[in-house]
Amino acid sequence: MHSKTLGGFRLSPQQKRLWLLQQDSAAYCALLLEGNLKVDVLKTALEQVVNQHEILRTTFHRLPGMKIPVMVVADSSVPLWQEIDLSDQEPQQQEAKITALFQEAKRANFDLEQVSLHLSLLKLSAEKYILLISLPALCADSWTLQKLVEKISLAYAGDFSTEEVQYVQFSEWQHQLLEEEDATGKEYWEQQDFSSLDRIKLPFERNLKTSEFAIDCVSLTLDSKAVAKLEKSDIALDICLLASWQVLLWRLTGEENIVGAAVDGREFETLHSVLGLCTKWLPIKSCLAVKLRFQEVLELVSQALREASEWQEYFVWEPFDGVTSKAQFAVGFEFEQSVLKRFGAGVSFSLLNFYSCIERFKIKLVCTREKADFYYDSNLFSAETIQRLVKQFQTLFASATENPEVAISRLEILQPSDRAQLLAHNNTQTDYPEQQCIHHLFEAQSAQTPDNIAVVFEDQQLTYRELNARANKIAHHLQMLGVKPEVVVGLCLERSLDMVVGMLGILKAGGAYLPLDPALPQERLDFMSQVAQIVLTKRRFCGKSYEGKTTVCLDEDWEAAQQSNANPTSEANSKNLVYVLFTSGSTGKPKPVAIEHQQLLNYLRAILDKLNLPTGASFALVSTFAADLGNTVIFPALCTGGCLHIVSAERATDSAALADYFGRYPIDCLKIVPSHLAALLASSHSAQILPQRLVLGGEALSWQLIEQIQQHKPECQILNHYGPTEATVGVLTYQVDKADRPDSETVPLGRPLANTQVYVLDRHLQLVPVGVSGELYIGGAGLARGYLNREDLTALRFISNPFSDTEARLYKTGDLVRYLPDGNLEFLGRTDDQVKIRGFRIELGEIETLLSQDPSVRQVVILAREDQPGDRRLVAYVVPHPGQVTNTNDLRHFLQQKLPEYMVPSVVILKALPLTANGKVDRGALPVPDQIRPELGDFVAPGTSTEQAIAKIWAEVLGIEQVGIHDNFFELGGHSLLATLVISKLRQAFQVELPLRDFFEMPTIAGVAKKIEEAKDKGAYLNEPEIVAVSRTAHRVKLSSLKDGDPLTL
Repeated sequence: MHSKTLGGFRLSPQQKRLWLLQQDSAAYCALLLEGNLKVDVLKTALEQVVNQHEILRTTFHRLPGMKIPVMVVADSSVPLWQEIDLSDQEPQQQEAKITALFQEAKRANFDLEQVSLHLSLLKLSAEKYILLISLPALCADSWTLQKLVEKISLAYAGDFSTEEVQYVQFSEWQHQLLEEEDATGKEYWEQQDFSSLDRIKLPFERNLKTSEFAIDCVSLTLDSKAVAKLEKSDIALDICLLASWQVLLWRLTGEENIVGAAVDGREFETLHSVLGLCTKWLPIKSCLAVKLRFQEVLELVSQALREASEWQEYFVWEPFDGVTSKAQFAVGFEFEQSVLKRFGAGVSFSLLNFYSCIERFKIKLVCTREKADFYYDSNLFSAETIQRLVKQFQTLFASATENPEVAISRLEILQPSDRAQLLAHNNTQTDYPEQQCIHHLFEAQSAQTPDNIAVVFEDQQLTYRELNARANKIAHHLQMLGVKPEVVVGLCLERSLDMVVGMLGILKAGGAYLPLDPALPQERLDFMSQVAQIVLTKRRFCGKSYEGKTTVCLDEDWEAAQQSNANPTSEANSKNLVYVLFTSGSTGKPKPVAIEHQQLLNYLRAILDKLNLPTGASFALVSTFAADLGNTVIFPALCTGGCLHIVSAERATDSAALADYFGRYPIDCLKIVPSHLAALLASSHSAQILPQRLVLGGEALSWQLIEQIQQHKPECQILNHYGPTEATVGVLTYQVDKADRPDSETVPLGRPLANTQVYVLDRHLQLVPVGVSGELYIGGAGLARGYLNREDLTALRFISNPFSDTEARLYKTGDLVRYLPDGNLEFLGRTDDQVKIRGFRIELGEIETLLSQDPSVRQVVILAREDQPGDRRLVAYVVPHPGQVTNTNDLRHFLQQKLPEYMVPSVVILKALPLTANGKVDRGALPVPDQIRPELGDFVAPGTSTEQAIAKIWAEVLGIEQVGIHDNFFELGGHSLLATLVISKLRQAFQVELPLRDFFEMPTIAGVAKKIEEAKDKGAYLNEPEIVAVSRTAHRVKLSSLKDGDPLTL
């Protein structure tokens, strides 16, 4: 049996690459023919051109088992021919038909084993025709399509060319060069670093959801005056356009970029007449820097292009890892010389339109002397996005040609109208009581509604009259102790009525309050309390050392109780401190943020306008007093006659208990961290937990959570709220509209509040266009005074506002955002190592610094990992000193003495940290924590069916393979968010009432199993939960998880 043979020629490197990327790509050109055309003569001329050039009668064939075809050249070929008479149609009808034919040619599917040259002659009038030529892109590049104008016009005039170099000869010559032992050219390309090639992500680039490659185009007419100016100054237009393109990409992405530049491939004179796919796309890399002037970039680009062209024959690039569906060159550039009109036998031949796609790109700029065409993949970008990009290129090109000596970081990319539109978002001026203090508003409200309930905690409550009187007694006593404006008073209390009484008392005395969470490690409390002169607390917390400070115990100080209940007077004004809050610091110590009354007053008025709640509304506080997230409900409640419900830490983390409370006390407004809410909604009490007005803040908000909320309670009004502590609680809000969801990865942060200015700037403090990532800077009435007694740090983070003529400042947030087309801001990430874990702002450097103090630790790197969507956790990668014996549990206990529980990471011990080629830690190569049980002591397997069922739930929630019955849930890496989820699953599995308190008191499988069996014996099956206070003798993890430092409840 004879095997089938196939005679042919191997594909050129260019063809092979195109075959692997997109073998079905088409090429076409349209020639405008004007004059007394003789159709028969034209057909004969076309046959002559086809006979002269083998590539025009080439087909492609594969035998079974062949991945790459071979070229087969037919001895003769008759192109597919059709004539279409449009002469009887109106010009508009003709234009529509021509456009449709162009689109059809672009999408043509060729049978590559058959004749693939298609010719269509369109008659527009007696002396006006269009010749449409389409063929596979494997047979033609842009130069080929342009050259056909000359070839066809000469053949029509009877001027037949002599024998020319054929494409198969060109192809074989290419292969011979690559097979030569002389490796100079190969070495040149091997030395180039193209590692950043696949990292280029352009603004508003969609995540690719299809393997299709759908090309569209937006065109720009180049400024003729700018082009003429370049020509007079001997600056090559193509180099200037390529340099402008690279600078724009650099400005938009902030990344080193590599542009694929089209190089003809016919560098030798003998190759000038070769038709076929000769063009190569070469990587042009220019190392751009902030201080480089545009004229210097021109030199860099020219040199890069010249070097790449010199070794072009040796450049061969297979698709990455054999993947053929992704573009190698995300961005392309091609410059085409204008094609002159040709004449032959009384007929003029001119190139009307042409197209050839020989590279799969995200976006490609194709330029001539007259215009710039921006071809793009419409799967990745909308037309509006590209239109904005075109305007930015136009602006930068004009700025560069006008001022080539200017640094590229200063070149304009925004047109005046676009710049004005961005700044218009900051027109937020609104009046507010800037001359008052926050407690003045509370006193006025107390006088207006003295008998209304002001605050509720469990079974305790105070009216406005009672709350004001108690606060006044504290205020008078504090004034006797020396409290006055600018004096900071520590407030070390758990959630209770006394917390609100103490806070108001401090403010009425003229001082500023500093919330101190008694659950924090002593070392951290000692550091934070240094800025306070007096500490308000209770007897059971007086064991905390406040060396050198006056301590007032609210439950024992009879002198305070004997003071007057009349409103005190103080010299405090709106420019004095109202509170000090500590945030995580990268140097290992937290930073004290100083907020004044005027800033809090502006926030109060601004957020009340957004909340739009009726007078006397009820507000729920489920977060710690030790952070400003709860100020969204505390002050709007107390300054408008509303009722503030202080929810205990245990109830706030127990979905059943919280649902019970909200059922008895309907809540109008709730402020909560998204991850906290997500954990609560995992239970069967979801609808009861959701209020009429829901404010979410503290971390990025997912659309998935929004959908879950709307499913449970469609009428719930949702407000996404963003703001750093340094800008007083919040500065941006976004009202979620069920009918209008923008194209954003997460729920937008929104627009600025009243008297707030926000700017999205690049590294050079220049405004960035819509859709482009930049750092968020905040200015306006809410800006903090700075960091208390830290002028150095204040000067670093609070800078002069370059967009203001006054002494206004901006706060440098470190948050990466971008403007959406509708004017809302979208959160994208961070510029540094700061992260948000369950609503808490954490500097990874602070944890690294403290963990490095352990004697056994030689090296440490901290990451915030999210290996499972929605479950973000801290992981410490530790390399111990040689000879040192340590384990994960010891290191966690070391940190628990210094940090809040939410900042204590899981620990992975390594022999060495992975490094990059330049010796830096390769964070991307750090391993996912093993799904194994950490070193916690002897392992005892679950025995009873109850223990086995509990262990299965724990393993699923914690993401580890096995759990012993004596293993502590929190030492396995659990936290209160996960504890809430576990309780929900246990209740569903066993249908018994299991208070969250029991879980924290006995956080082992054995302990929980015992509680479940006891509940069964008592018949305590699911019903309305009984809410009891948390025992003060519980395990330390329970205290740190359920008191105001609870990660759930920031």
